Amino acid sequence: MLKLIRRILAVLCFAAVTLLFLDFTGTLHHWLGWTAKVQFFPAVLAANFIVIAVLVLLTLIFGRIYCSVICPLGVMQDLISWLHGKRKKNRFSYSKEVKWLRYPVLVVFLALLVAGVGSILTLLEPYGTYGMIATNLFQPIYLWCNNLFAAIAEHYESYAFYSVDVWIKSATALALSLGLFVVIGILAWRGGRTYCNTICPVGTLLSFVSRFSFLKVHIDDDKCIKCGLCTRNCKSSCINHENGTVDHSRCVTCGNCITKCKKDAIYYGRPRKTSQNVVTRPASSAEEGKSMTAPENFSEKSSESVFDKPKETIDKGKRAFLIGTGTAVAVAALAQTKKKVDGGLAAIKDKEVPKRKNPITPPGSWSARNMARHCTACQLCVAECPNHVLVPSGDILTLMQPMMTYERGYCRPECTRCSQVCPTGAIKPITHEEKSSIKIGYAVWDHFLCIPTRVKDKDGNPISCGNCANHCPTGAITMIQLNKNDENSPMVPSINRNKCIGCGNCEYICPARPTAAIHVEGLEDHRTI
Repeated sequence: MLKLIRRILAVLCFAAVTLLFLDFTGTLHHWLGWTAKVQFFPAVLAANFIVIAVLVLLTLIFGRIYCSVICPLGVMQDLISWLHGKRKKNRFSYSKEVKWLRYPVLVVFLALLVAGVGSILTLLEPYGTYGMIATNLFQPIYLWCNNLFAAIAEHYESYAFYSVDVWIKSATALALSLGLFVVIGILAWRGGRTYCNTICPVGTLLSFVSRFSFLKVHIDDDKCIKCGLCTRNCKSSCINHENGTVDHSRCVTCGNCITKCKKDAIYYGRPRKTSQNVVTRPASSAEEGKSMTAPENFSEKSSESVFDKPKETIDKGKRAFLIGTGTAVAVAALAQTKKKVDGGLAAIKDKEVPKRKNPITPPGSWSARNMARHCTACQLCVAECPNHVLVPSGDILTLMQPMMTYERGYCRPECTRCSQVCPTGAIKPITHEEKSSIKIGYAVWDHFLCIPTRVKDKDGNPISCGNCANHCPTGAITMIQLNKNDENSPMVPSINRNKCIGCGNCEYICPARPTAAIHVEGLEDHRTI
């Protein structure tokens, strides 16, 4: 029952967290947003002492069930290891704790946390790592499948699904997420919980607590026959069946050893008292040799049935299903690569990201420093942004943390979704009224890129534009004559920086290509106007 309950809870938690990152409608956050806030490191950054106390208490009672039930990266490793277990059984072996790697990683992690350097933390912290993988790898596949269903539904005149844009938000984020997924996947495929027990700083922190947990996995020496099944099925490699010990600092209480033991020699709970003769009487050399051999009721035939497995046959049905699914996803992906055209006459060039002196951080982050110190780069805000303005940063100091860009949309004053989903306090919750008065940047106009100053009609008169002024939600842009003494002088934008909040609508709507004639410069410290 222990293993069954753990698996059910782990699958439910993993599915909830994953759906939170995949959802593009914003509806699931009201139901599943708590799954991000109960993660250990986000709770630390948000100073959520209630969640921290509950997780520590759970570890003190049950052991490291956080790693095997709540942590999405841990459950993902279990799924990968489980798939390999279908092909190769009894593949694990006992290994000693890798102290020379485990504890230095924790020290470096804590030092960077105190120093406020978030770029390296994002590569070590499990929740943020899984968030990057889910946002950059899993969500595009999910969106492609959604678009495939939308195309099928549209064919049958149904609008149960609607198509959405699928685009690479950052090549750096995609490459890094793929690399992390491959490395962690290989470690899980070959060694189960190798990453959790050698690299993960959260696992190392909880290991100090789990040593003193009330309930633990124990081996009953009276019943143990030293068959080694527990060791061969321990994905944490923490059971040494030869001397009957369990390294509780690495045990994640998965229950695999309990279900595999044929003699009911492994149990979960408080330690049982062993018989007196086992404790006090030393074994003679003859008895010791006998104890290492299989007992009479553990015959050679039964031993072979445990450790040997028949050759597995290839499931052609599964292969066909996977190939069909991959083909459907590929077709949906190709359907997204449509040219954007102006009236069907000429292809429109994509905008280039302007070179900003200061990056733009989302409303509610209040400063670039606050964002750098509290963000885990889980990219939940990036995945949830309906306006496509949040992308992962490629800067080494703010690696994978969200920054704003306005090539595909602008930050609508009525949208506060990123502040509502952030579990760490890097983007604090704000209301719609507060959003309209938060100044995150200011617009800058470039004379040499503006269409009225460099493009003329067939009669030689400057072409009028005014898109930026017409679409500014705060009225910070007005059109004035470039040269007041020349009546044929073009009308150009004039920016009132006291009114501008940096929403980026002017930059987004500007028709100049490839670089917009007006762009937003970010503020290191946000202000309220």
